[in-house]
Amino acid sequence: MWRTIVAGIAGGVAMNLAMLLTFRGVGFGWNGDGILLTSSIQSQKLIAVWTQLAPLPLVVVSPAPIIIGIVLFGIVHAFIYRSISVAWPAGILPRAMRFAGLVFVMAFAFWEFFTPFNQFGEPLPLIALELLFWAIIAICEAFAIAAVVELKAGGD
Repeated sequence: MWRTIVAGIAGGVAMNLAMLLTFRGVGFGWNGDGILLTSSIQSQKLIAVWTQLAPLPLVVVSPAPIIIGIVLFGIVHAFIYRSISVAWPAGILPRAMRFAGLVFVMAFAFWEFFTPFNQFGEPLPLIALELLFWAIIAICEAFAIAAVVELKAGGD
C-alpha cells in the first residue's frame, strides 16, 4: 500500500510540474500573456472567467489547495492503476501508455469537450492545443506512477 501512495505522490508531482510547464508556461503565460489568453480567436467568456469574473479560479489566486488536490488525485490514480494494470502487458512503457490514454480520454478529453467547448465556446484550434497539453500531463503522471509501481514488481 505504501508503494502505491508513493507512486501516487510521484504522479501528482509530475502532473503539477507538467501543468506548470504547459498551461502556465505556454498556455496562460507567466504574466497572463500566453496564447490561451491573448489569441484573437479566443472566447471572451473564457478570458473573462480566468481574468475578470469574481471569484477568479482558485488556481490563479491561491494555488496551494489545487496543487495538493492534484497530488491527492495522483494517489487515487495510483490505486486505480494498481487494480487494472495487471490486465495489461508487463512493463513500464506499455502500462504507462495505456494508463495515460485512459486518464486522457476519461478525464481530460471529457473536460475539454464539456467545459471549454460546451460552456465557454472556446475555438477548436485552442482546444486542440489544450488537448496536447493534457496528453503531455497524462503521460507524465502515468510514467511516474508506472515507474514506481513496476520497479517494485521487477518491471523493466
